[in-house]
Amino acid sequence: MDSLTHLDENGAARMVDVGGKKATKRIAKASGHIAMSREALDAIREGSVPKGDVIASARIAGIMAAKRTGELIPLCHPLGLEAVTLDFAIETQGVRVSATASLTGRTGVEMEAMVAVSTALLTIYDMAKAIDRAMVIGEVRLIEKRGGKSGDWKASGE
Repeated sequence: MDSLTHLDENGAARMVDVGGKKATKRIAKASGHIAMSREALDAIREGSVPKGDVIASARIAGIMAAKRTGELIPLCHPLGLEAVTLDFAIETQGVRVSATASLTGRTGVEMEAMVAVSTALLTIYDMAKAIDRAMVIGEVRLIEKRGGKSGDWKASGE
């Protein structure tokens, strides 16, 4: 079990000790998609969703969630994020959400970027569900990460 960093010698879950690691600039980018009906997509684009501005609400929700990732994912470290940004692209079949999280620290921000995307997508669903309950959230994934001991990584095809 030596190769499983979140388990101790007895197989019990533990938070990895990052105290001895060097603080470096770390950046992670993630994305995801929510597919929906033309009616829901048009309402989001036009700003006519009864609950209000879907994109603005999803952006704030994603940022807030990224800051609380350590509370949501059991073995994640609570991090002092330096920046979190979310971008939204209206596509023909739905909305694509991209998030970038960054800090200078001892552990990466991949989970923060993915939690930001996931929460933004769930917020879009919540706000538009009166129009389309059949929306489908998917394709949440890490696109890129930079910094740290393991170095840079980029998803193939990106």
